[in-house]
Amino acid sequence: MSNASDFTREEIVALRAQRQADGDSLQGEERARQRTLHWMRCCKCGTQMDEIVFRGVRVDKCLRCGGIYLDDGELEQLVGKPGWIEALRSFFGS
Repeated sequence: MSNASDFTREEIVALRAQRQADGDSLQGEERARQRTLHWMRCCKCGTQMDEIVFRGVRVDKCLRCGGIYLDDGELEQLVGKPGWIEALRSFFGS
C-alpha cells in the first residue's frame, strides 16, 4: 500500500467513493450501532472528544491525547484566515 502522501487525487476520490459505498451498505440497526460506538470518539485513543472554537471554527479536540480533528471544510475555513500558520503553531505549543 502507498504512503498517504503518495496518493493521487484520483486514488483519493476512488477511495472516498468506496468508503461511502461501504457505509451506505450498512443496514439501519448496524448503522445506528456504528454511529453510537464512534460518534465524537477520538480515533487515536477512543476518548470522548469535545468541540472547541479555534479561530472562529468549531473543531473536535481530544482532551486526553491532544488530537484535533477537522470535519469536511473546516481546514479550508482555517486556511482562509490571515495568520493561520502562526495560530496553529501556538495552539500546538510549537
